[in-house]
Amino acid sequence: MPRSVGVEEELLLVDPDSGRALALAAAVLRDAGDGGKPADQPLTSELTRQQVETNTRPRTSLDDLASEVRRWRRVANEAAEGQGARVAALASSPLAVEPSISSSRRYQRMVDEFGVIAEEQLTCGCHVHVAIHSESEGVAVLDRIRGWLPCLLALSANSPFWQGHDSGYASFRSQVWGRWPSAGPTGLFGSAETYHATTGAMIKTRTLLDLGMVYFDARLSRLHPTVEVRVADVCLVADDAVLMAGLVRALVDTAARSWQAGLPADPVRTELLRLASWRAGRSGLDGDLVDPAGRPVPAAQVIGALVDHVRPVLDESGDLEVVEELVTAVLRRGNGAIEQRRIYRTSGELADVVAHAVDRTTS
Repeated sequence: MPRSVGVEEELLLVDPDSGRALALAAAVLRDAGDGGKPADQPLTSELTRQQVETNTRPRTSLDDLASEVRRWRRVANEAAEGQGARVAALASSPLAVEPSISSSRRYQRMVDEFGVIAEEQLTCGCHVHVAIHSESEGVAVLDRIRGWLPCLLALSANSPFWQGHDSGYASFRSQVWGRWPSAGPTGLFGSAETYHATTGAMIKTRTLLDLGMVYFDARLSRLHPTVEVRVADVCLVADDAVLMAGLVRALVDTAARSWQAGLPADPVRTELLRLASWRAGRSGLDGDLVDPAGRPVPAAQVIGALVDHVRPVLDESGDLEVVEELVTAVLRRGNGAIEQRRIYRTSGELADVVAHAVDRTTS
């Protein structure tokens, strides 16, 4: 039986005419029947009032997961329409925006503690949860997937515009997110005990409010028996979110098998991983990426190497054909950043970029 996998997507609330982000999350969630923020709620609030988050249920079939992703995008959009808004799967607002922080006490404390880092944090990510059998297995997975996470960022990159300007990055979200003190790649943990000792020591510094602010690119979930991979931008196209899920699940399975076979984790330095992540956010699918060995390699070649790395488990699970088709599709048309820039070059209007994203989000 394949491991279950689930996807969380943060979506931007926008005016369908002007393209500007709208601080309507509370009203949208009320229309959607949201009664709070329990872990299994399909639509939930986030740090800012200009965004909502969707949560699929755990699925073992990528076809079923694809249906879930599309369903909750539609549900969120219908609730937004009730307030004169729409949802857009954009990892940053193309037009200038002053984020409005949600009213929860925790979010207000984050603003008090982190100032402009929190105040400017209107970014939308895609988080993939994959089931694990134990925390020991989960930490072994974290140690063994580190080198491939920048590739996921490059595939998903969907935030080229920031405050009304082209940032020069495929994923400027990754730059903004990286300002949090706990964000980014991690070193080798070696054991669940070391993982918890590390996160516990981070909390004891009184720099982070709580364990929920351990913003590693990949971490053990606090709420579910899963590994949570958090490196990706929210994907413009629903199929690309499904691709993220398929690749992450295959990475988790491949890493778990390597650990079970007694093979050591690659001791790549965290400093190199930071460079690889920066390059993925800067270039996306244009130009070179840094592969897990630390070499500059054309993006399509690194992505091909990722698929080859997980090919045995994809073949065994029956996911190989669909993952290869989805990879081919995104390489052919480009990721969200490429698509956004293509629209902007044609019209010269960022509002048209948002309008295009609104249509693509629920298509």
